[in-house]
Amino acid sequence: MANLKLSHIYKVYENGHKAVNDFSIDIADREFIVFVGPSGCGKSTTLRMIAGLETITAGDMFIGDTLVNDMEPKDRDIAMVFQSYALYPHMTVYENMAFGLRNRKMPENEIKERVMKAAKILDIEDYLERKPKEMSGGQRQRVALGRALVRDPKVFLLDEPLSNLDAKLRAAMRTEITALHKSLQTTFIYVTHDQVEAMTMGTRIVVMKLGYVQQIDTPMNLYNEPYNKFVAGFIGTPQMNFFDVTLKREGDKVIVRFTNNDTIEVPYEKLSKIHHRYLNGDTTVTFGIRPEHIALVDDDRGLKFVVTNVERLGNETIVYGKLGDSLGEFTMKDEGNNIIVKVIDRDDIEVGDVIYADPNPNKVHFFDAQTEVTLMNKIPPYNTIAVKAAGDQAELLGSKVPLPGVFQTAVKGAGEFELSVPPYAIVKGDDFKLKVARIEKVDDQRLAYLEYGDEYLFALVDDEVKEGDGYGFSILNDKVNVLVNDAEVLKAVEEEASLAGRFSKTEVKENGNRVLHFFYNIGDYQLEAAPEQGYKINSIDGDGCYKNTYRYGVPREKIRIVGKDEPGLDAKVKEILDYGNVRYANVEADGQELMIRVEPNFNEPAIRISFDSHDVSVYSTKIDMKIC
Repeated sequence: MANLKLSHIYKVYENGHKAVNDFSIDIADREFIVFVGPSGCGKSTTLRMIAGLETITAGDMFIGDTLVNDMEPKDRDIAMVFQSYALYPHMTVYENMAFGLRNRKMPENEIKERVMKAAKILDIEDYLERKPKEMSGGQRQRVALGRALVRDPKVFLLDEPLSNLDAKLRAAMRTEITALHKSLQTTFIYVTHDQVEAMTMGTRIVVMKLGYVQQIDTPMNLYNEPYNKFVAGFIGTPQMNFFDVTLKREGDKVIVRFTNNDTIEVPYEKLSKIHHRYLNGDTTVTFGIRPEHIALVDDDRGLKFVVTNVERLGNETIVYGKLGDSLGEFTMKDEGNNIIVKVIDRDDIEVGDVIYADPNPNKVHFFDAQTEVTLMNKIPPYNTIAVKAAGDQAELLGSKVPLPGVFQTAVKGAGEFELSVPPYAIVKGDDFKLKVARIEKVDDQRLAYLEYGDEYLFALVDDEVKEGDGYGFSILNDKVNVLVNDAEVLKAVEEEASLAGRFSKTEVKENGNRVLHFFYNIGDYQLEAAPEQGYKINSIDGDGCYKNTYRYGVPREKIRIVGKDEPGLDAKVKEILDYGNVRYANVEADGQELMIRVEPNFNEPAIRISFDSHDVSVYSTKIDMKIC
């Protein structure tokens, strides 16, 4: 049994096409992971990289604690089941299942024991002397599973194994594969384009689109809390309804207005995590609601629509319609006013009926109209705090505090501005105090709702903070963005500093052997790279790597100021940036600017900086890709 770790995996073909982009996941032992997405999204390519059938362009893959990037497929202790079954037609079922074991020179008595055990588990004992052509599709799929099963692998990989089966047999095989996983207690990674398979089989699902991971989560979290519009529409049958709307807060409710001027109301408490700029009635957002979360009502509440089609499926009915009270000219194009409703035990609805739909306000979703990312994050990405400034003083959240020098410079005398503050940048302190209205458990974190006028300020707090407390806190000023009239005038300091540089190697003789040493070069500063990192860069870019410019990323906390006689990079101090809670020096090194965290009493015109090569991340400047 084994866990898997994929870290920043890329697959780039020679023509420059990126099939998989920055794929990272930790897969625990015994998990059932499903990769799902439309054709061409990169799911099968990722599976083939795990199997060793495709080379990894960049990134690291571990099985257990072993790096397997360059390990042969036969040595990875992985078994793969293909869509086409890939059975030898001239061999019997027994011979197909035994073939791989015989290639390993396993004793015949042990082969027989393993084959018979697998055949019993899969209920194909009566077919061992048949050839594949004498069996049904479902039986052949069991043989393919058995051939993988006899190997007793650490990981099972299944690439759309049910796509060639009819609907009834697919449903049966889904149940059998799930039961097999529970019986074997090993790790399964399953690829499908069928979201029903994904939802019913996986402990976690990886949703992919165009080579990018959209979301990794449990089936129900994907259904209830999709990260973006694509995930929301891909998961669920029929798919989620989407409409362009505006939101207008009115006290303790929000009015959702559709393009035909129909409206519904949603409690503000449900939408309190949505940034207030979306609640002004002027910003178009995307409203989403699943068909099963809409009720049909007899009065004129909600959305009026005319029925365009009805599908009666026995216990449930799917009603299709168009907002408004007339069909208008027929078109296949969804113009943003089509609606689908799923109801139970209704056989009285006919095409042409004009009825009303009432969305459940507790099941609504909202997405940014441009980015299509959800506006209802579990943890809001940032809070917006209004600030009044006068000289070197600032008034915010009912308190007066010193205005940091870097803020004074950025706002250029503006009397009012805003801070965009991530919840993690609100920490225990003495500058401000707000009442904790409630605390919500989000995964392994605690999100506090701090009463702030008629809105909330969101902060991440520890176990000592209780509902009803007065919470004293400060703001990490270097982690916030500053805006004047909605224009960003100061960005938060990023965790990683970036420097452009080159890559080189030297060849030396050590104990009579040819040994290569690799180096990161930034100006005159040369750091020796770990051999495995050097070989990785060389394997990705070939000998051209010694002519390329790379971006070297270094965590700011790892950058040290050293003596002039120590190895390092000379830097000229251009200015000192005072953030109040911390100070930075803006320096120029090798013609490039970067910010270095410094002590409160720092006041040097020039310094020498240093960092360790194992803290350096390497990024390609030709292709947007982290190499190592």
